Amino acid sequence: MARLLGVEIPNEKRIDASLPYIYGIGRSLALKVLAETGIDPGIRTGELTDDQLAEISHVVTGKKIVVEGDLRREISIHLKRLSSINCYRGVRHRRGMPVRGQRTHTNARTRKGKRKTVGVQRSK
Repeated sequence: MARLLGVEIPNEKRIDASLPYIYGIGRSLALKVLAETGIDPGIRTGELTDDQLAEISHVVTGKKIVVEGDLRREISIHLKRLSSINCYRGVRHRRGMPVRGQRTHTNARTRKGKRKTVGVQRSK
């Protein structure tokens, strides 16, 4: 496996499909980086030379694209800030509820987790 910006990316996939394995690089950004370096998006990652891999990482760092650990840290700092000031978004993040106004009466299972059945307590 090729190592790029601290991430192992698969050798058997095309380079335009394996660059998004890096956190912070999506499909469109991967295509822009490849266009700037002049590398064919259809080439397999295992066929790239060390110079081409270095050129890709140089373009990503040169454009000051925040990836991997720095991006994760930045996002967690933003969520901590929202949570600490007790704004609505922060409270929703803290409770594990949908943040952007989605309905929760029927849907939102991905965010809320597995259903918890609430039973009825009967007095004897």
